[in-house]
Amino acid sequence: MTDKQEILEKIMPLAILKAMTPAAEQAVSQTVLLEGIVPLRTFPFRVGRESRVKMMDGKVERIERVKHGAAHGSFTPNNELYLIDEGHLLNISREHFQIERDGEKFYLYDRNSACGTLVEDRGVGGDNEEDTAELHDGDTITVGTRQSPYIFQFIVVTGFEVRPVG
Repeated sequence: MTDKQEILEKIMPLAILKAMTPAAEQAVSQTVLLEGIVPLRTFPFRVGRESRVKMMDGKVERIERVKHGAAHGSFTPNNELYLIDEGHLLNISREHFQIERDGEKFYLYDRNSACGTLVEDRGVGGDNEEDTAELHDGDTITVGTRQSPYIFQFIVVTGFEVRPVG
């Protein structure tokens, strides 16, 4: 049997994105979101706009992507996290940014997004000169323009151990 520390390492995220606004929380699929938190377990972790939505009773509804195994035809998603952008002026590109890990460091890379991303109010991608930013624990990530309602906090999760009960 695998020991508890190995199990914990498999299920614990290495970092999380915490939704900081109601719009950010509503943009994330409820199957991914846990009390405003999106776990990041694998890297690169790609984020982009969900384009498969429909209007039902005046509300935007997500059409969930069906994932097929190799036997049914392969489906490889473009993103690990799909966000719904309900604005008239879109802030989120279909392939917006990705977060990568290099040892103990994390980086946000722009994926040729139209509006870019703000990391602690510093422009990354879009019309900005920089297309990469190092992420630090507690950094604020604004997806799109300064007026974007899609704001997340990047939190590094480290140093947890399983302790025996009793």
